[in-house]
Amino acid sequence: MFRLKQWPRALMVTIVAWAGLLAAQSKIPRALTIEQLINIKHPSNPVWSPDGKRVAFLWDRADVVNLYVVNSDGSSKPVALTSYPEGKVGDVFWGKDSTTLYFSRGGDLWQVAAVGGEPPRAVWSTPTTEVEFSPSPGGTRLAFVRAGSAGEAQHGGDLIVHSLIDGTETTIAHDDESIFGPVWAPDESQIAYIGGSKIIRHDESPSYSGEKLIFAVFEYVPGQLYIVPTVGGKSTAIDTPGEYNGIAWADSTHVTYDRQSNGYKTIYLGSAKGGAPQAIHEDKEDKFWSLPDWEAEAKPKPSPNGKWIAFLTDLDGWDHLYVMPAAGGNATQITKGHFEAWRPSWSHDSTRIAFDANEPDHPGDRRIGIASLDTDPAHATITYVTMGRGTNVEPRWSPDDKRILYQHTDTQNSADLYVSEASAGAKSVRLSDSIPSGIDHSAFIEPQFVRYPGPDGKPVPGWLFVPRNLDRSKKHAAIIWVHGDGINQNYDGWHVQRNYAVYYSYHQYLLQQGYVVFAPDYRGSIGYGRDWRNGVYMDVGGNDAKDAWMAANYLKTLPYVDPERIGIWGLSYGGFFTLIAMTDQPALFRAGVDVAGVADYVMYYHDPYHNDWTEGRIGTPEQNPKIYANASPISHVDRLARPLLVLHGTSDVNVPFLQSVWLMDEVLKKGKGDLVQFMIYPGEFHYFSREHVLRDAWQRVDKFFAANLLSSSR
Repeated sequence: MFRLKQWPRALMVTIVAWAGLLAAQSKIPRALTIEQLINIKHPSNPVWSPDGKRVAFLWDRADVVNLYVVNSDGSSKPVALTSYPEGKVGDVFWGKDSTTLYFSRGGDLWQVAAVGGEPPRAVWSTPTTEVEFSPSPGGTRLAFVRAGSAGEAQHGGDLIVHSLIDGTETTIAHDDESIFGPVWAPDESQIAYIGGSKIIRHDESPSYSGEKLIFAVFEYVPGQLYIVPTVGGKSTAIDTPGEYNGIAWADSTHVTYDRQSNGYKTIYLGSAKGGAPQAIHEDKEDKFWSLPDWEAEAKPKPSPNGKWIAFLTDLDGWDHLYVMPAAGGNATQITKGHFEAWRPSWSHDSTRIAFDANEPDHPGDRRIGIASLDTDPAHATITYVTMGRGTNVEPRWSPDDKRILYQHTDTQNSADLYVSEASAGAKSVRLSDSIPSGIDHSAFIEPQFVRYPGPDGKPVPGWLFVPRNLDRSKKHAAIIWVHGDGINQNYDGWHVQRNYAVYYSYHQYLLQQGYVVFAPDYRGSIGYGRDWRNGVYMDVGGNDAKDAWMAANYLKTLPYVDPERIGIWGLSYGGFFTLIAMTDQPALFRAGVDVAGVADYVMYYHDPYHNDWTEGRIGTPEQNPKIYANASPISHVDRLARPLLVLHGTSDVNVPFLQSVWLMDEVLKKGKGDLVQFMIYPGEFHYFSREHVLRDAWQRVDKFFAANLLSSSR
C-alpha cells in the first residue's frame, strides 16, 4: 500500500494561488483585432428550396459574395457552392426539382448542384450581358434582359423568355433606353416591366478641383410601366411615366404599385388591358412621407389568392400593418400600439401575414409576429414567434407555411439566419454563424438604452457602451457615433444592415481601447414613431444635429468620462452632423471624423440624383434660404479649432465625392489645413465594404482618435 507524500505547506499555497490566477486569466476575453472584424460575414437573400428541405443564401465577406446552402432543420453547417475570390454572386433561385441552384455572375447565368462537390457551370455564355433575372412561378422559365451594345441595362436591350427545360428563347419586348424589373403574372401569361428610364450624365469640373478632373453628376429620368404577353406581342403602357414602387400582380389581369409625392402616398390598381389605373388607397401626411420604404418594405403586397392587399402606413402615428380588398375599399388596421411593424410577408395560403415589430419599451429589439386573418381581416389575431432580446427581421414562409425563416442579431451575434415553427414561442434553429471561430464572444459589450434632453427639452434616445471592468474612479475618453441615412436607427446589438453592422463591430474594437462609446438616435430616426421621424421637417441640420452633439452634454454628467476628451464621428448624414458639431461647437469636441458627409445642402440639392429627398424635407434653396444656410457646415469651416479626419470614396453616389473636394478647398482657404487630414479611397462606394478600404479606414480612425483622445496632453 502506497502512502501519498506530504507536500510542503508553502508549496501548496503557491500552487493554489497560481491556480486561482490562471482561472481568473482564463475569464479575461481575448482582444478583438481589426483583421477579425473584417472577417465577419453577412448573410442575405435567403431562398427556400421548393421542397422546404434547404435554404440557399448569399454570404458577404468584405464585398466578396458567394453562394451557400444549408439544411433548413439546422442539422448541417452551410456548404459553399461557390468560392470566387472576388466579385459577387446574385439573382439566386432554385430549380423546380430542388436539386439545382441558379445564379448570375459576370453578366451570365450559372448553375450548380445543391449538394455541392462540383464547380458551377455556365448555363450559357454570350458576348452580350444578361441582367434582371426573374424565374417564372412554376420554375420552368426565366425572364431576363439582354443588354444593349454598352453592356448595361440602362443602354437599351431586349426582354427575353428562356426555357429552363429545352433552352429555347423568345424575345418579347425591346426598348432603346432600358428595361428593368420584369415581374411574372401568377398564370405566367404576362410580364410587367419598366421601360424607358435613363440616367443622364452631366460632367463637371469646378474651379477648385482643376480642369483635368471631371466629376460625373447623374440625373435619373423615370420610365414607364408596361405589360407584355409572354408569347410576345405589343407592350401595353400602364399609367404615365414616373416612379413605380413595389410593382406586383394582384391577379393575372391587374398590377398594384404605389407612388409618393412629398406628403402623399397612393396605391394604384392597373389593368393589364391598359387605361387609367384606379387609385384604391391614399395617405396624406402633414409634413412629408417619412415611412422608410427601403427598410420597412412598405410597398403594397397582394395576397397570393388575389383577394387582399397588405401595406404599411403611419396614419395613427406609428408604422402599422393594414389590409384592404384588392379591388379597393376600406382598409383594416391589423397591428396597433406604440411600436412599428415592418416587412409584411403573406403565407402561401393567404390566411396569415408574418411581420417584424419592436415593442414600446424596446425600440432596439424586433420580434417576428404573425397576423392570422383566416377570411376576415377585421377579426385578425396576433401571435409572436420570437421572444426576448434581439433583432429579428425579414420573415419568409416555408413552402408548406409551417415554418418561418428570418434574420437575427443581438449583443453577442452579428446577423445570422434562423428557422422557427410558425407558432407562438416556438423553438428556433440556427442555420449560420457569421462570426469567425477565433473571436471571443465574451469580449462584446452590451449597450445600455438611455435618454437625455435635446435642445428643446425633448428626450433623445441613445445607446451607451461602457468598457468592461472600466475603472470608474478615473476619467476616460469617449466617442459619439452618429448613424447615417437620417431615417435609420441603432439597435440593441448588431445593426441588421451590413452597411452599419461593420461600424458596430468596429465600436467593439474601440471599446477595448478604453473608450466609452455613445450612439444617439436623434430626431429623424426610425423606431420611435412618426412624430420623432418627422422632426427634421424644415429643420435639417437644426435640432436633429443638436440632438446628436448634445450627447456630449450627457456624457459630461458621467463621472468616469473626461469632458475634455470627447470625440465625434459619423457616416453620411452622421458625417454631416460631425461637420456641424466641429464648426458650431468648436471647443466641445477634441476631434472628429467625417465619413462621406454632406458639406453643403444647396450643393446636394442641385445634384439631380438627390433633390427629391431634400425638397421633401426642406423645400428648395429659393424657398428656404435660411434653412439651407443652416445646413451648410462648409460655410462655417473658419470656426474649426480641433483636428478633423475626412474619409471619402471616389465612386460615392449617395454623397458625391465632390462634396469633400470642395470642403478641402475651403479648409485650405480659411487657413485650417493643419487641422484636417483627408483620405481618398479610389473606386469605393458610400458604404465602405472592400477589405483593403476597411483595413485602412479602421486603422486610420484608430490612430487618429488615439493621438487626439488618449494623449495625456490637453
